[in-house]
Amino acid sequence: SNVMFFYSPSQVHAGEVPQGAAFRLGGLVEQGSLQRSGDGMLLRFSVTDEVRSVPVQYRGLLPDLFREGKGVVVSGRLQPDGAFQASEVLAKHDENYMPPEVMQALEKSGMMQKHNEAKAAKQGYQQESAQ
Repeated sequence: SNVMFFYSPSQVHAGEVPQGAAFRLGGLVEQGSLQRSGDGMLLRFSVTDEVRSVPVQYRGLLPDLFREGKGVVVSGRLQPDGAFQASEVLAKHDENYMPPEVMQALEKSGMMQKHNEAKAAKQGYQQESAQ
């Protein structure tokens, strides 16, 4: 089947991902993890669910919405050394885009509550300033 499921970094560490097959890894871009090579096209960053992290390598342009601390989904394959070789990077600021497993992992770690409180405060501020 060509349906690709999302896996969280915790699932990768638990060995629950298809070996040697392409899959999608979802989570947050770990703060402080983005590194660019000399030509700027080879990128390394980590995807985290705030419990475990997976190092990702990607060659290409990142989407405009790609930010450390924001949601990301990468498509590709796990390498023998444990790094994820991404062929595609999808970034979105909207947490509705996150796979349910990642949401659950974030909720367990308490990160989602902090995120929602910050978002609610921001929306409240925007509504006040609109009046």
